[in-house]
Amino acid sequence: MASITSEIASSSSLPKWEYDVFLSFRGEDTRNSFTDHLYAALDQKGIKTFRDDERLERGKPISMELLNAIEKSKFAIIILSRNYASSSWCLDELVKIVECKEDTRLTILPVFYGVDPSDVRNQRDSFAEAFAKHEVLIKNKEKMQLWRAALTQVANLSGWDTQNK
Repeated sequence: MASITSEIASSSSLPKWEYDVFLSFRGEDTRNSFTDHLYAALDQKGIKTFRDDERLERGKPISMELLNAIEKSKFAIIILSRNYASSSWCLDELVKIVECKEDTRLTILPVFYGVDPSDVRNQRDSFAEAFAKHEVLIKNKEKMQLWRAALTQVANLSGWDTQNK
């Protein structure tokens, strides 16, 4: 976590962003463990971080609030965990993050939390299982292709692999 916080803290941003960091994570996997610790470390360094469980305004649709927060962030830390791809919300966030990377100079920092980056890249293991379930429920093949492409693109970025540390 020290290298993540130091990379963000040392970054000089040209435009003023509302958030330094947007955290994308599967709540059931990491909310009460890794994500909480990372959020606390970022907060301790004075890094303004959007995490969905604290900053959502009541009465607003969750999806719009999350999408706006992504657009207003300098960095996106994506915590790719075993069940990340089982959430269509996480995958929709991921697509938006990848789009913003190209549109607004958003920097993506992937964390491979208990998963092999090649399994994410190639949608194997739990990622293959998640997509098999999505294929039954979601008939929008274009959306599925966007999800797959976003996972592949993020898995090709240099990130942190918690299996090796």
